[in-house]
This record gives sequence, structure tokens and C-alpha cells, in this order.
Amino acid sequence: MSFFKKLFSSEKKETSLPEEVKESLDKGLEKSKTTFFSKLTKAVAGKTKVDTDVLDNLEEILISSDVGVNTTLKIIERIENYVSENKYLGTDELNEILRNEIASLLSETNSGEGTQFEIPTTIKPYVLMVVGVNGVGKTTSVGKLAHQYKTHGKKVILGAADTFRAAAVDQLKTWGSRIGVLVVSGKDNGDPASVAFDGAKSAHDSASDIFIIDTAGRLHNKNDLMAELSKVKRVVEKVSPINEVLLVIDATTGQNGLQQAKIFTECVEVTGIVLTKLDGSAKGGVALAIEAELGIPIKWVGTGESESDFALFDAQSYIKGLLS
Repeated sequence: MSFFKKLFSSEKKETSLPEEVKESLDKGLEKSKTTFFSKLTKAVAGKTKVDTDVLDNLEEILISSDVGVNTTLKIIERIENYVSENKYLGTDELNEILRNEIASLLSETNSGEGTQFEIPTTIKPYVLMVVGVNGVGKTTSVGKLAHQYKTHGKKVILGAADTFRAAAVDQLKTWGSRIGVLVVSGKDNGDPASVAFDGAKSAHDSASDIFIIDTAGRLHNKNDLMAELSKVKRVVEKVSPINEVLLVIDATTGQNGLQQAKIFTECVEVTGIVLTKLDGSAKGGVALAIEAELGIPIKWVGTGESESDFALFDAQSYIKGLLS
């Protein structure tokens, strides 16, 4: 049995994601799929087998799709090895080989397992700190994340700790009113750690299931960022441990987003990625670059404006959306 078949066979745990979620991811990847396939079709035009020219063109396509240089070279090398071992690889088999490689990359960090609603019942509140630069959709993601958990019967409280940006606090309060979730906030330009502490205490005292902290994304340098996030973490953990640190990345920024992500991973122990604006990008390959470069699982994706356009990352749907 091939690796691809093993990965998605009945023996593997099903993600049990609803069809509308999978369709949303497929729709979000429409631009990437159209661009990728038009280029791939041109790359193999008139060819009956994979040769040096096809591999050179494929390398260019993958890099231009933001898969990343290192990941691209790894994929190309594996295809070259396959051709060397089997002496022949038809262009019609290239799609399946690419599927295998993407599946292999995503399996390394268990991306797309779809288990984020399985929160331990012994942990209350389950605390998530959401980080990322301004403009990536961080506050919107916090609101959508709260909506997802509330929809699944969880009691949620939000902490508006991005006190440097009044618009972020107002935006989060709007989300709170829309979905019926309490938002704990403080004064403009106040101490983010104090807001986070008050929110954690409120979540603890009210026996809430989930506490989500929205953090500042605009700090002058890495030292400031590290100091701020460390302080928030230290203060909150006087009440409850932080169980997840989610890093929000804008898919449309491609490799620039990846560089930003590297800075955050040096400042705090990131446990998962939220990939936003996937519907606005023709370079959905950035998800693979994140996997290879950071080794952090993608847990959530945003594919549109409404709260329903946000879901657990599903590896099967991602591969289907990108390569089908």
C-alpha cells in the first residue's frame, strides 16, 4: 500500500469534519488550484514522461506558489529518486506523486488531524494566546475561534490585550456582542498583562471552558515583543497555565509571512498556526513552507469574511483543493 493510501485509508482516524467545512477549504483554494494547474499543464505539454525540463518547470511552479526553496528542492529530489529507481515516470503520474509528497509533509506535524475540539475536561479554563503582526486578521481570528468553540457548546471569554490599538479592542467587543461572548478589556494603552490577568481570573471564577487572549502585534523590535509576550504569559499563569499559543499568518503575504513567523517562534513557544485569507491568495503552497520551515502544525484556516468561513485545517481537503 502506498504512503498516500495508508495516510487516508480507513485505518487512519477520520477527522469527521462536515462537508461544508471541506467545501469551504476547497473554495478558498480555488485561486491556488487554478494558478497551479494552469502552470503545471503548460509544464507537461507535449511530454509523455517526466524529464529534466519537466522537473525544472515544476521547481519554478512550486517556488512561485510559495512552497519555499528548501521544501521544493526536497520534493524535486524525491521525484528524481523515484524516476531513477523506476526508470520511467509518466506525466500523468506526476499529480499522484505530488499528492504523496504533500501528504508526507503534512503528516510530519500531524497537521489536519481535526482534533482541536477535544479539549481535556479536567482543564478549566483552557487558555489560548493568539499572536501575530497587525493586519494578518488576528483579532478577527480570535472572534471566529470563539464562535467555533461556542457553537460546540463551550463557554468562552475573550481578553482584549491588544491595548495599543483601540480599534482592536472595539473590534473584539463587536465580535463579543455578535456571538454572545464576554470580552474583558482595560484602558487604552493600558497594561496588556493586566487585561490578560483579569480575563484569566474571570474565566477561572466563572468556570468557563475557554479563555482566548488577543495580543498586540505592533512592537518596535524582537526584544520588546519577547518581553511583552513573556510578561503576559507569566501573569496569566498565576491563575491558569497557557495551553496553546496560536500564531496567525496571512496566506497572501507568502514568504514575508514566513519570516514574520520565525520571529514569533523565537519569542514564544508556538503550538499551532492559524492561516488566514487563504481565499485571497493564489499561493496556497505557503502552508507547506510553514510545515517544512517551522515544523508547527496548521490548526485553523480562514477562507472568507463571515464567521462560518473559518474551520479546522483538514489535510485531505487541502490536498484535494490544491491538486484536484
